[in-house]
Amino acid sequence: MEKRVGTALILIESRESVQQLNDIISKHSQIILGRQGLPRSTGQSVISLVLEGTTDEIGSLTGQLGRLRGIQVKSVLLKNTQNE
Repeated sequence: MEKRVGTALILIESRESVQQLNDIISKHSQIILGRQGLPRSTGQSVISLVLEGTTDEIGSLTGQLGRLRGIQVKSVLLKNTQNE
């Protein structure tokens, strides 16, 4: 299956699911190229992930994260033209 390059932006609105979030991210570490976390004074935090993997792998990560309470996630994927 073709690999994609992309990003996932995660908004943490509530800290109740942070441990589960970190566990899910760790389980998908093979597709994560970079991670940046930014705390905000509003009590919310933002995590940005740079990803490279198949659409199934990236969808598995974002799908699991999206089911967590107090977590929002959006992803953007680009076609990796080096695979052609």
